[in-house]
Amino acid sequence: MFVPARKGTAPTKPNGAAAMKLASSSVSFGPAIAAGELTQLEWLDLCATELALDGIVFEARHFPRTDVEYVAQLKKLATDLGLTVAGLACDAILAPQGDQTDALASAWLEVAWGLGAPLVVARSPAGVDDPHAWSALVDAGRAAASAAKRRNVTIAVRNAPGTLCAAPADLKQLAKEVDGSWLRYAVDVAAFEPPEPPVAIMPKAVIATHTLSIDGTGDDDAPHLRTVIDALGPFRAFVAIDVPEGTNSQVRLRSALEVARDALASRVRTTSPS
Repeated sequence: MFVPARKGTAPTKPNGAAAMKLASSSVSFGPAIAAGELTQLEWLDLCATELALDGIVFEARHFPRTDVEYVAQLKKLATDLGLTVAGLACDAILAPQGDQTDALASAWLEVAWGLGAPLVVARSPAGVDDPHAWSALVDAGRAAASAAKRRNVTIAVRNAPGTLCAAPADLKQLAKEVDGSWLRYAVDVAAFEPPEPPVAIMPKAVIATHTLSIDGTGDDDAPHLRTVIDALGPFRAFVAIDVPEGTNSQVRLRSALEVARDALASRVRTTSPS
């Protein structure tokens, strides 16, 4: 039976560290998927049984097909395995496609909706010396946000070095010009260019991401991951951790996830009342 709080008392807020959840995307297994050695269905099973993840992020490039029946099969298996669909990664949704921009956004948002994904995570196009590049991105963002509203799926723009949205200020400017509540942030705190704290954009961050260093090892990953988790503060959503694209290192990913779990557990112990 529900017992309401006594009048004048505030509800107890859950600890942010405890609320943070771990996910990974199929990018970590890109080579195996591309070679036909691993299907998306097998990847889901691996995420649940071997990696013990809370959630997964689908990668648009890894879909062999996007018909309704296949998308429903993926959603059903994720549900059966106890995996939360944290999002669908699709950079193409923010890539200007001329007259096809709106149709492309609508098509992938339809897939996200079918998967039960609350977010489409997208990096902006590469930064170029084109005076029209930013305005083209804003137009693509508006088209994506409009389609997102129709499907009740949020666009989460991911910062990345070398792109038009490399810094927190870029993310905020894009959100301002798109002017819609259906565009939020996918924050990679270790990838800001130049480096800076993420505090200013965290209120509109809906997922965090982190890709391990291409030159790193398991030993190098631990301090970096702990720094990332500390920088996120009382974040309540998913943190998607991946190995660098093309490396296909399941052992390194498993080790990184264990470090992240330990870091989250340490934060809970540190912040919990005695």
